[in-house]
Amino acid sequence: MAKTIAILTSGGDAPGMNAAVRAATMVAVAKGHRMLGIRHGYRGLLDEKIAPLEANRVNGILREGGTILHSARCKRFHQPEHREHARAVLSKHGVDGLVAIGGNGTLTGLTLLSDPDEAGDWPVQCVGIPASIDNDIALTGLAIGVDTAMNTIVEACDRIADTATAHGRTFIIEVMGRDSGYLSMTAAIASGANMVLFPEAARSEEALVDSMVKTILTVRERHPEDQRVVAIKAEGVPTPTDRLKALVDAKLAEVTGEKPKHEDDDIETRVTVLGHVVRGGRPSAFDRLLGSRFGNVAVRALLAGEHRKMVSWLPPMELPDGAGVRSPADPYCYLVDLPSVLSATRALLEGQSPLARWRATAFDDLEDVFLL
Repeated sequence: MAKTIAILTSGGDAPGMNAAVRAATMVAVAKGHRMLGIRHGYRGLLDEKIAPLEANRVNGILREGGTILHSARCKRFHQPEHREHARAVLSKHGVDGLVAIGGNGTLTGLTLLSDPDEAGDWPVQCVGIPASIDNDIALTGLAIGVDTAMNTIVEACDRIADTATAHGRTFIIEVMGRDSGYLSMTAAIASGANMVLFPEAARSEEALVDSMVKTILTVRERHPEDQRVVAIKAEGVPTPTDRLKALVDAKLAEVTGEKPKHEDDDIETRVTVLGHVVRGGRPSAFDRLLGSRFGNVAVRALLAGEHRKMVSWLPPMELPDGAGVRSPADPYCYLVDLPSVLSATRALLEGQSPLARWRATAFDDLEDVFLL
């Protein structure tokens, strides 16, 4: 029996959202089901901005940034009476399943919308897809948009490092991330920054200033011919970036006896706020793939009867008993016994491992999707 599935994107946009919309639509249509697009997130749901989504409408959006469904934040959705209206709208349009793509706020809204204590026996199934450049959603290795944002930040830092090197200056580069330091921390490593400031460290304003001044003076001493310093700061650090710059400049003048005489003086720290440029742009290959995976799995989960779930991404790896342990230095990494690696690799290359067997048939059920 054909089902009707609705899909929306909500909250901050993230590169790769369109890939998820495309995959969900194409899989649903290929399986003989009806797809509806809800424009402007939960706000559009309340205002009934709903229209059919066809395969030919979404086929070319894979490479596009943003979201063709548009997005919005909706304070009305915080109120139970408005969520009840949303349920009525979905029921009116014959929706059997809802896919919501977004960050923490979007997933919170979906959880409340489908709460049995509030919704009763409302029959619409709900599945969420994590999309947030901040990578601040738990129980998934990455959310849609993180990889693209990271590449954008690193490219900007590389460019700023060039001019910082040319003038021997200190730059503070502020990046997005809200209350999460993931982007700042990983970008600092990938760009070769001299230091990183992130909210999880919970350092006092005085400690931040002292740390920056120490870094600047150390670089000056160790690299007299290349005195550039690049510090990446997450927007979630409580001290505003302009204030931090002023405090650092004042502390440097106090410690060294130098005083900036004009705007080109070496002592002055420069600030670059990357802002929303980090959220835009065409998605990376990884985010196109991740969004496609999430959209595919979300629709198939709904068709299989799943409800109140979020699609999550984790590496396809289960270590054999005793083969390795999680690294105490980095929870994303494992220390794996070499003999176990070679044995598992041999099984992978000979087509005998679970992953190899999955790869062998993974596209069998997708042939009709590729033909749309």
